[in-house]
Amino acid sequence: MSAQIIDGKAISETIRAEVKAEVEEMKAKYGKVPGLATVLVGERKDSQTYVRSKKKACAEVGIASFGHDLPADISQEELLQIVRDLNANPEVHGILVQLPLPPHIDEEEILGAISIEKDVDGFHPLNIGRLSMKRREPLFVPCTPRGCIELLDRMHIPIEGKEAVVLGRSNIVGLPVAMLLLHRNATVTICHSRTRDLPAVVRRADILVAAVGRPEMVRGDWVKPGAAVIDVGINAVPDPSKPGGHRLVGDVAFDEVKEVAGFITPVPGGVGPMTIAMLLRNTVDGAKRFYGIQ
Repeated sequence: MSAQIIDGKAISETIRAEVKAEVEEMKAKYGKVPGLATVLVGERKDSQTYVRSKKKACAEVGIASFGHDLPADISQEELLQIVRDLNANPEVHGILVQLPLPPHIDEEEILGAISIEKDVDGFHPLNIGRLSMKRREPLFVPCTPRGCIELLDRMHIPIEGKEAVVLGRSNIVGLPVAMLLLHRNATVTICHSRTRDLPAVVRRADILVAAVGRPEMVRGDWVKPGAAVIDVGINAVPDPSKPGGHRLVGDVAFDEVKEVAGFITPVPGGVGPMTIAMLLRNTVDGAKRFYGIQ
């Protein structure tokens, strides 16, 4: 029997509707709306696309957008000053610096300069530090990992007591999602390029999160029957039949794994839409905290 498809697009639309209702209520009751500032350095087409989609999503739910499109040769100090100005702006409740930054910019310094109260990406060292400690709550959780957990919750997939395997140990997805699963009382294994007998380790998972960036790496015989599979990968592979000459696939061999798993996210249309939905959620949470709204 085929796995139940986890429709990230539909779930994200539900979350956006919830966020929109909260923004409308905030505006009606307090005359305030959340504000998100995006900072884009240079002219990378993929980064421009991401920022445009975030601005569009903000407009759809009533969040104010503050866009800063900056030249690629901006200095470190000039960029830091823009971040400081946004930190001081009471109408801005979330600051998002689009990565990657040009090579001459120290990403760590820029991200560390963002006020922890406005770190809607959840990448500030203090937020990540809190996420990795027991009985500590970060102000913001990184959007993609938060989206993964939200998908499990919205599908009523239990986490507590389950064995979870995370493929990948990046700061953006692998490590934060492992910490979130641990906080929810899963038994967590993080796999990487040095993991021995990777298929055998993956086969233990009741919950598998794949985030390694290798097209269709996880095969059907790697997966425990009935497991919940969250595929974070987005990889372009050649396909002459498509208009652009390629198609998008995940880190999981979808057609094989869906015949074994109990639940699975598709690519596209799984985790991807959740990232922006969680960014909107984080921005509203930041505004409520700033205005003291419960």
